[in-house]
Amino acid sequence: MAKISKSRSLVEIFGYNPTDITQIARQFWQLNACPFIGKACSKYDHTNTICYGTCSVSNGGQNVIICPNRLYADCYATIKRVSSEVFGDAQFLLFDEYIKKVTETGTSLDCVVALGQNSGKEVKLSKMSMDWVLAHIVDGALTSYVGIEVQSIDITGNYRDSWYAARDQKMNIPPSRHGLNWANVHKRLIPQIIRKSLVYSKSRLVKQGLYFIVPEPVYQRFEEIIGNDIPLVQEGGKDVISVHTYDLGPLPVSGTTRTLTEARTLKFKLDEFSSRFINGPNLPSGESLDGKIRGILSCR
Repeated sequence: MAKISKSRSLVEIFGYNPTDITQIARQFWQLNACPFIGKACSKYDHTNTICYGTCSVSNGGQNVIICPNRLYADCYATIKRVSSEVFGDAQFLLFDEYIKKVTETGTSLDCVVALGQNSGKEVKLSKMSMDWVLAHIVDGALTSYVGIEVQSIDITGNYRDSWYAARDQKMNIPPSRHGLNWANVHKRLIPQIIRKSLVYSKSRLVKQGLYFIVPEPVYQRFEEIIGNDIPLVQEGGKDVISVHTYDLGPLPVSGTTRTLTEARTLKFKLDEFSSRFINGPNLPSGESLDGKIRGILSCR
């Protein structure tokens, strides 16, 4: 069996361990396909010629999911979990399933319809694209809905040598040279969550605010900015952000994919989250900035 470097490494490629040489694992390599959404993989190199298919990597002793589609395992189980939490036993349908049901039964449905990139289309509003909207339909009418944001983390650097060694089934897979773009947490991810939550909180049809599905290691970087002591609430509301974090399960047997495991569930007020982002407990002091500038200017 091939050996993977214990430093930074690729954890999943096209859904499977990079050293998995079973027929089913290699079929996904050959097809450039994603086993979690049942479609072609979209993770290409910058020239758009090589499909890398990397789902997750190791970083600092943690396995980190780098592709949002990885969070849709088991037929969108993470999305269905939100549907169940908000709308109870109402039937969950992807958009194509909904169209088929309407054709067969007319409008006499009590169901939840998922609208997103892989189901119908994303809801786009004022240059913002909502990842998922779960719409509760009763007798053909929209009665309420809830929004879901799904995030992973972007990668930096390259892992070309590691990837080719895995593809070519080499006995030793060298360390990856990737990094993770943690700066995006405060530059892009947190502002997106705040802005989208504000939009949902103003709707008369929204009762449960925004749900945020994210890998546990990524949310830990959120806590480095907002603190890990944000006051939690027990009940949802249109001004509440609900967070579901996930980790990868243990290394599976060959020919199977890793499970997704529920790590944490948190609920907190949008106003508290926004305030902590602007004035958070880990915000550097003015004195720190003064000292940094003096230090630069004093260099000879």
